[in-house]
Amino acid sequence: MRAHSRGGTDGLAVTLLFFTMGVLQLSFLLVVAVLPVSGFGIDPSLRIDVFEDLNIEESYAGVSQVQGFHNESTAFLFKDMWRSVRASAGVSERMLQKLRGRVEFTLLLTLKQDKFNSGVMLSIHHGEQRYLELESSGQRSEVRLHYWTAERRTHSEVFPYSLADGRWHRVALSLSASQLVLYVDCSRIYERLVETPSMDVPAGTTVWLGQRNNAHGFFKGVMQDVQLLLMPQGYISQCPDLNRTCPTCNDFHGLVQKIMELQDILAKTSGKLARAEERMRALDGCYCERTCSLNGEIYRDEEVWIDGCKNCTCLNGTVECESIFCPAPQCPPNTAPAYIPGACCKECQSVCLFRGRVYVEGDRKSVRDSTGTCLLFECRNRSMRRVESTSCPELTCPESEQITLTDRCCKVCRGHDFCAEGYSSSCVENSECVNLEAGACCSCRDGYRALRDDSAYCQDVDECAEGKHYCRENTVCVNTPGSFMCVCQTGYIRIDDYSCTEHDECISGLHRCDENALCFNMVGGHSCTCKPGYVGNGTVCRAQCDGLCHNGGSCVAPDTCICQQGFTGRRCETDIDECSDGFVECDSRATCVNLPGWYHCECRDGYHDNGMFSANGESCEDIDECETGRHNCANDTVCFNMDGGYDCRCPHGKNCTGDCVHEGKVKHNRQIWVLDDDRCSVCSCQTGLVMCRRMVCDCENPTVDVSCCPECDPRLTSQCLHQNGLLTYNNGDTWVENCQQCQCMRGEVDCWPVPCAAVLDCEFLVVPEGECCPHCVSDPCQADTVRNDITKTCVDEYGITRFSGSAWTKHGTECSLCQCKNGHVCCSVDPLCL
Repeated sequence: MRAHSRGGTDGLAVTLLFFTMGVLQLSFLLVVAVLPVSGFGIDPSLRIDVFEDLNIEESYAGVSQVQGFHNESTAFLFKDMWRSVRASAGVSERMLQKLRGRVEFTLLLTLKQDKFNSGVMLSIHHGEQRYLELESSGQRSEVRLHYWTAERRTHSEVFPYSLADGRWHRVALSLSASQLVLYVDCSRIYERLVETPSMDVPAGTTVWLGQRNNAHGFFKGVMQDVQLLLMPQGYISQCPDLNRTCPTCNDFHGLVQKIMELQDILAKTSGKLARAEERMRALDGCYCERTCSLNGEIYRDEEVWIDGCKNCTCLNGTVECESIFCPAPQCPPNTAPAYIPGACCKECQSVCLFRGRVYVEGDRKSVRDSTGTCLLFECRNRSMRRVESTSCPELTCPESEQITLTDRCCKVCRGHDFCAEGYSSSCVENSECVNLEAGACCSCRDGYRALRDDSAYCQDVDECAEGKHYCRENTVCVNTPGSFMCVCQTGYIRIDDYSCTEHDECISGLHRCDENALCFNMVGGHSCTCKPGYVGNGTVCRAQCDGLCHNGGSCVAPDTCICQQGFTGRRCETDIDECSDGFVECDSRATCVNLPGWYHCECRDGYHDNGMFSANGESCEDIDECETGRHNCANDTVCFNMDGGYDCRCPHGKNCTGDCVHEGKVKHNRQIWVLDDDRCSVCSCQTGLVMCRRMVCDCENPTVDVSCCPECDPRLTSQCLHQNGLLTYNNGDTWVENCQQCQCMRGEVDCWPVPCAAVLDCEFLVVPEGECCPHCVSDPCQADTVRNDITKTCVDEYGITRFSGSAWTKHGTECSLCQCKNGHVCCSVDPLCL
């Protein structure tokens, strides 16, 4: 028993030893993995230092050097709008060469953005395609990331967070395939699953710092340490403490359980391997010979034999034959080369000389004597010997149709069957006897070539290899004994023996033409052409309207616009004021606020949302100003909370003055003053209650303060230029462009995505052309976005199981791409590939 216990202890000790070594190795690997990030520097090939690459210390108009976030560190102040901080073509290409093909990277920057500024920190774009752009909106308190996805479209992620508050912030945006994490000041703010990025950046792409281009997105404030780290956890270099984590006891026990499971799998696999090796050793002693079968005969491997005029060999179960080469025989005198039955090549045969001519053994010759009697001679043993003639059969044909022959005395009728007399036995392989007028000969069958001059032996002609076929388009030539076949290519149907055509996709409906396009069937495919009044490539046709459909409207038919919800008019140019038209009924605690194309119920003063965010304002609840201290009751009055506000009351028995206390100062009853830190707000003391409001903007008043009322600023410098460079907007104007809601404010344009209602419990989503928000669809093949379920798989044409979300090229058609969408196989044809 003790021995057994000791053995078990030793085994446990060995197991623990290997486990400890494994944990140490794992710990070492984890330490090594973080060394390049945490304290030992970063591989230069994995880092793009934007300030260093742009050599920002040189003179850039509108950029100046200032004190940074840390003492004695350097930062740069971005101020006026007349600047152009853009990398040169060579510098851009060097930077983007590192970024191309990456799906994991981290954008780091330290900044202090001016209050209410809306600007772009970094933009990498080519034309209208934004491959990577980070912007911060002070007007809407949002951080926005725009990038190019693997689906070849621009994707935007919006994070509600205010960076434009005039304070320093450290920002790290980490993107690892489909996982995106935003850190601000070393705190994880957001973590989302997003579409996979594609940094397939073309040549000529530009890199901008602190602006989108020369006209839009100007960042105002201070920036330093703008870097792109081509790794998923690059934020550790900015916040090293984030990497200091310790495993829990639960992690340790889970690791032990996994090791035990792996040991069990290893033991079972080792047993299977041992049994397989035993079977392999038993099979090593076996020898299996492969034989060949030809014309009912069995031949052993490597056996050689003669088949007619071919030398044949059995090689690994396959018969391989080649033609026999016949050298010219050197015959002695009184002999001549001739074919004999059963032999392929000519052999020397004895000859006879008769009346000046040479005859081979067996040849016959008929002659007539002086009396006209026919005498028949045959060459035997080197002399012409007379053959006894027999009586001739009576002929049924007229004398004009009778033929005299040189090798017999009897005449025959024209068309006599000489082959039936036994000559056909001379025609051996792939040859047939042919009657001539005065005899017979051997002729190769169609599709065969003679191996010797009398055509008694013939071999197959490979019409495909020699180009002697008639196969036409969409077919493949296949050689057959004596002929060939024209086999249709995959996806084509036969017209005749030599040509094939495709299925008529236009008639069968198996085409990708738009419903507003005309389908034309062609050899090898089909073409789509948009109908009159529509434009596009035929696969997608858009109606052509006389002028643009504004505010996201869609041109659905020639000169016909369908407006998005919230807009009307012939060109969707008019916003529907849902509030004034009575379409909206907000709760009594909320007021309706009209927006371009939409509206919302905003809580009235004295109310705030309880976090449920009800659309009609039912989630608005009263603010207890007395409890929260958000009242302005004077010291000699008492605050009483009321629904939607509060009241300052004088306690019973006291004579209250009605004065107010504001920012530590006493204001007399009915006194009016302007705030020190906001000259655009006016306050008054009303019986112990401080009432403040923004100044009313009257743009007709020539003395209006434009700093408080920017929408009244008539200066050209306060106007905004539209993205297309053709339109100009005044201060305060709003518009919708490419699913972006934009506003002009003091010469700057700020755009944010048009809000869409949440689509819940929807498996397949599609964004219709010309619209901005997704809709549910039942057909998975029409869906742009699929909430993939890994448990739902597809089976392709080879029988291979594919996971949901996977894509492959259909066999035989390079232009057909198939995708598995939650158990549904959806295939499409790329018309540009045809």
